[in-house]
Amino acid sequence: MALYIHNRDNWTDFTWDSKKVLLKLSETRHLQGKLLGRMESLGFDLQNEAILNTLTLEIVKSSEIEGEILETEQVRSSIARRLGIDIAGAIESERHIDGIVEMMLDATQRYDLPLTKERLFGWHSALFPTGWSNLFKITVADWRKDTKGSMQVVAGPLGKEKVHFEAPAAERIDYEMEKLLDWIENEIEVDPVLKAAIAHLWFVTIHPFEDGNGRITRAITEMILARSDNSVKRFYSMSAQIRVERKQYYGVLERTQKGNSEITEWILWFLACLQEAIKATYVVLQKVLQKAEFWKMHAATILNERQQKMINRLFNGFTGKLTTTKWGKICKCSQDTALRDIQDLIKKNILHKDPSGGRSTNYELVEMPATNN
Repeated sequence: MALYIHNRDNWTDFTWDSKKVLLKLSETRHLQGKLLGRMESLGFDLQNEAILNTLTLEIVKSSEIEGEILETEQVRSSIARRLGIDIAGAIESERHIDGIVEMMLDATQRYDLPLTKERLFGWHSALFPTGWSNLFKITVADWRKDTKGSMQVVAGPLGKEKVHFEAPAAERIDYEMEKLLDWIENEIEVDPVLKAAIAHLWFVTIHPFEDGNGRITRAITEMILARSDNSVKRFYSMSAQIRVERKQYYGVLERTQKGNSEITEWILWFLACLQEAIKATYVVLQKVLQKAEFWKMHAATILNERQQKMINRLFNGFTGKLTTTKWGKICKCSQDTALRDIQDLIKKNILHKDPSGGRSTNYELVEMPATNN
């Protein structure tokens, strides 16, 4: 009996319940069109702000799924530089962050270019510019070689690890990837959103690289979703929603990879996840509109550079609680200076003390009324 889906003959002859899938696909396409219509009604600057927020979220959360925490402001600054978007308080970004950004922008801004083996190798090089993954030297810009044994997805405490999945042998990768890339570029009867779901499962099952498969899987997904939108403008983040539903994601993947090429459960989960990603965009949009309204209201308010920088950070999504210590570290100033900056913003009704309290005093933005723009 075949243990994994890829052990079966003709394993990529996927089947699904058309009635159930088409109903869910129709709902998803409706939400997708509604969101894109709403975003197109915004001005150019607000669109750019939304795109910048979405791409930042996509890259940060895609890495977070793999256990890597990226500095959000570095990611944001790197994206802004490459898209030619002028932002206040831009900072320098590390080489590996620039590589991750370059991969995602190539996938989404050049979505109409063919996906080839060489292009995937370029993405892999961008992910691992030094040829190392943490403390391990890896094969970069080439398929994995399995020199140390089969590629396995393993989890659990040391000595009690559980093998969740074992990928196809290295000698099969060229054939399997050639088949997948041909299908992505030449299959025209499958809806692009449905194609994104199938390609995601197909690629992550082949697991062709020694490392970085998850992030490249999600980049391919975003590329095909951009094709479904026929637009370089990204307003929703699939990775952000997968991060929220990570346990369910790995669960449905494992069940499907141990199945029999009937992938209805996977497709329905993917479409439901995409729907939630689209709905979550309205929260991001509200923040974008509130930020624009804030700066419009405070156009004449005197604020120093540190205050402007921190206010933008709070609107863009600040990690944790804002304290004088964090203010000082981020703005490279003393805690006394940080406290004076904060007290000035409290007087101007921009910040207030967090009523929940805690061991150290922290602060948050005064809530603005919801905008109906």
